[in-house]
Amino acid sequence: MRPSQLNILFQQTTTLAGVGGKTAALLKKLCGLYLIDLLFHLPSNVAHRPRITHFSQLSNGALGTIRLRITAHEAPPKKRRGSPYRIIGECIDFPAEIELLFFNYHAEYLSERLAEGSVVAVSGKMETYGGRIKILHPDYMTSDWTNIPEYEPIYPLTAGITSKGLAKSVRIALDSLPILPEWLDQPFLVQKGWPDWKTALYSAHKPQTESDVSCLSPARARLAYDELLANQLALALIRRMQRKKAGKQLPVSQKLVPQLLNGLPFDLTRAQQRVIKEIADDLSASGQMMRLLQGDVGSGKTVVALMALLQAVESGHQGVLMAPTDILARQHYESIGKLLKDIPVRTALLTAREKGKTRKEILSALAAGDIDILIGTHAVFTDEVTYHSLGIAVVDEQHKFGVQQRLALCRKESGVNLLIMTATPIPRTLALTNFGDLDLSVLDEKPANRQPIDTRVLSLKKAEELAIKLHDKIAKSESKMQVYWVCPVIDESQKSDLAAAQHRYESLQKIFADRVGLVHGQMKGPEKDAVMNRFLAGDLDVLVATTVIEVGVDVPNATVMVIEQAERFGLAGLHQLRGRVGRGGEKSICLLLYGEPLTQTARARLKIMRETENGFTIAEEDLRLRGAGDILGVRQSGLMFFQLADLSCQSDLLYTATQDAKMILNTDPQLKSARGQALRYLLYLFRKDEAIINGLN
Repeated sequence: MRPSQLNILFQQTTTLAGVGGKTAALLKKLCGLYLIDLLFHLPSNVAHRPRITHFSQLSNGALGTIRLRITAHEAPPKKRRGSPYRIIGECIDFPAEIELLFFNYHAEYLSERLAEGSVVAVSGKMETYGGRIKILHPDYMTSDWTNIPEYEPIYPLTAGITSKGLAKSVRIALDSLPILPEWLDQPFLVQKGWPDWKTALYSAHKPQTESDVSCLSPARARLAYDELLANQLALALIRRMQRKKAGKQLPVSQKLVPQLLNGLPFDLTRAQQRVIKEIADDLSASGQMMRLLQGDVGSGKTVVALMALLQAVESGHQGVLMAPTDILARQHYESIGKLLKDIPVRTALLTAREKGKTRKEILSALAAGDIDILIGTHAVFTDEVTYHSLGIAVVDEQHKFGVQQRLALCRKESGVNLLIMTATPIPRTLALTNFGDLDLSVLDEKPANRQPIDTRVLSLKKAEELAIKLHDKIAKSESKMQVYWVCPVIDESQKSDLAAAQHRYESLQKIFADRVGLVHGQMKGPEKDAVMNRFLAGDLDVLVATTVIEVGVDVPNATVMVIEQAERFGLAGLHQLRGRVGRGGEKSICLLLYGEPLTQTARARLKIMRETENGFTIAEEDLRLRGAGDILGVRQSGLMFFQLADLSCQSDLLYTATQDAKMILNTDPQLKSARGQALRYLLYLFRKDEAIINGLN
């Protein structure tokens, strides 16, 4: 049960004065439903409104607060409706004339609020011309300038929410803050120079300088550490809980895995051999395996996963492999089928496209144990799917499969072992915060036959010239050469983005005729497959595509990757796309076409892509340049999104929090000490209820 002192923080924002249903809906969209969400929505900047008492304090274009006596109102002529309403005043503190300008004004309101002869204080951006100060639409107008904040927090906003309205709601919510027991060690607080939690939250919402909104400020650092500690402690509790659970014990394979190894047309890398042993040892132990397999593009994860699936099959259980897209699921089905052609293992494919009688037959065979390995999309985990005895689940490139989904799977299938695979490079910090409940295996080698990919940067203006050169090179090439041409799609619903891909397809048709194809996310499955199959068969020289081809598609003859408007992609996305080429023995090239002008960050990204193919180096740099919220599309993907912590500048706090969480559970495993009881408040505060309910029982 959540401690009663916290209940007030989990009241909905409608309990605040001045917040109705419409405003609450906007606040929910902006930051969340509850008071705690509003309080955790911190300012992004601070506006300084100095009180101007001397002409020398004026700075053209800067904010300021000034006192004046209203001397005249000048309404514009009726024929000049676009002209402003002018109010003239004399400065109280030094000799100067003030001019207030209002567009879309209400004359009666202004006459009452700023009556001639009255003394008022106004605040806004000041422009000075020949001794006269002009303020367009003052931000504040009041009889007492002590009512105008000298330092004003600037919050991230959404349409329909004003900065003043949000700040007012935050001030009211701050008055509700309870006094909570301290969950951090006092010596640690003193060493860091951090305030207590309540003071930190007050300070964070009342910045006095720009340094106060920095992630390095004591208040911000304290709050970030609290969030990181809550996350790491919750993951540690869940990890401990999972390790206590009995898993389906799968003895090391003596037959099927050796058969597969003997039939492979290539040698395993040392990294593959190491990881296969880590997984095999894990599966043969009594505990439940919960492991993340992280490997760069082309490092050979599929073979490693197949070894684990075969270990389950040989032990009398079933295995399932889930892929994020229909295309990738079908490619896995075909490639695994080829590897198993001489091994007596029954496989099946299940996606949303398997319907009617075919679907019923697959589900029936699965429940009866007549299917050994099921491959498919998220359809393999729907309620209608029943396994005879599921021994291992392999989840490929599915970032939405977060902590809650992992726990849900374990509840659905008791004792099932879990292997999550990703070719998307994940920085160490994100791996700690999102997969801290999992053991980690890393494939840090590529097969020996993989050649480096030559990466170059070109202006988008040279796209047509490039297309002609590629056409000529393909015509002269003795070996088969194929080209990916990727156009960016930020949102598949944006017609302009799809139109860009369609436009490029049509322009390339003029050069390549019927040897160019187009695939994008809005195409129906069979239509998309037909184009992909033509490309795989070599009937197309160029495939124009959106990022639908980012993961999994393997075409050995594709040796050229053209990425249009590369500056619109993050580093992780560019690296994934580049990994679609260089899969055969031929030299490959990646051409990054950029639109102008380039931002400094975009230039830095393109420079990194030219300099390295190391996915882990690229991931760390992507985190530094873009922040954790964007590197893997966190908000869209289901990866952990922190409200208070910024991993691009607070990663040192994450490592400290990780060690702190381990120490806490080593010394106080049930959180029963005074600090342990306080830490329960912390976990509930950050909504880690499941970690408490399951991890402390």
